[in-house]
Amino acid sequence: MAANPPIRLLLAGEGAIAALHMQALQTLEGAEVVCLAGGVAAGSAAFAERWGIRGHSLDFAACLARDDIDAVILATPSPLHAGQAAQAIAAGKHVLAEIPMSLDLADAERLCAQAAATDHVCMVAHTRRFGPPHAELKRRIRAGEFHLQHLVAETYFLRRDNRNMFGQSRSWTDCLLWHHACHSVDLFAWLLDDAELEVWGSAGPCHPELGIPMDMNIGMRSRRGAMASLVLSFNNRGPFGGFYRYIGEEATLHAYRDELKDHEGVVQPVPAGTGFARQDGEFLAAIRERRTPESSFAACLPTMRLLDRLDRLMGLT
Repeated sequence: MAANPPIRLLLAGEGAIAALHMQALQTLEGAEVVCLAGGVAAGSAAFAERWGIRGHSLDFAACLARDDIDAVILATPSPLHAGQAAQAIAAGKHVLAEIPMSLDLADAERLCAQAAATDHVCMVAHTRRFGPPHAELKRRIRAGEFHLQHLVAETYFLRRDNRNMFGQSRSWTDCLLWHHACHSVDLFAWLLDDAELEVWGSAGPCHPELGIPMDMNIGMRSRRGAMASLVLSFNNRGPFGGFYRYIGEEATLHAYRDELKDHEGVVQPVPAGTGFARQDGEFLAAIRERRTPESSFAACLPTMRLLDRLDRLMGLT
């Protein structure tokens, strides 16, 4: 029996997140990145050369129009996600949009309506859902092996100017709420299968040049009483990323990236693979199997509604 032809991918973006997608795709079979749609000429050429991508262009629309593209991974700046996802859907491509799918609820609702009208896979990179530690906690909660009392999520970066996670300069300004808090708000709702959360929060003062709040705290409570406390800062020196403490009836567990430890530092068994590889693998599998993926546009819309409530409560818009 002949093997299925590879899924031909257009990767949009040449920054840090695009590199993480390329690393993940190297571990997966049945896909090939045939073109890169970049934002900066020199950076796009260097990225394409580094990863062996044959074609690259700064014209996203022209790349979409190619007949050798089956699907698109959007790893572009957050303000571009909604518009580019809409373009990709209209062009008849499967799309995996980096988190967040948009920077406001109205755009998210429009995207979900557009996605509902197509039979193509439309997925958001809500990567925490695929991270091995969080997948293991979801399994334990569903099996009744772990009863969550309090999730404490800390998100730390030092971003007093426009730089990515590796300290490289970039042209756009990140968002603590709609990007970084989106990860943890979605994680808590997904873990408990509960999008009807009580939410509250506050934001610190805006940076005089970037125009965004640099510090934020968010509280959430599920219908059954489980709590979540989120602390986010763009002012933090030291290790960066998302740090998760799961306080439960049976144990206290610590998750960082793809590792899970107990309160004594003993590494816990988790599913194989990295969060990015499991996520991108789900995108490819959903395309091949013609099914709705985990973290489809529709599945992520309840989180966008929670973020909209927080945005209004904090007086950000």
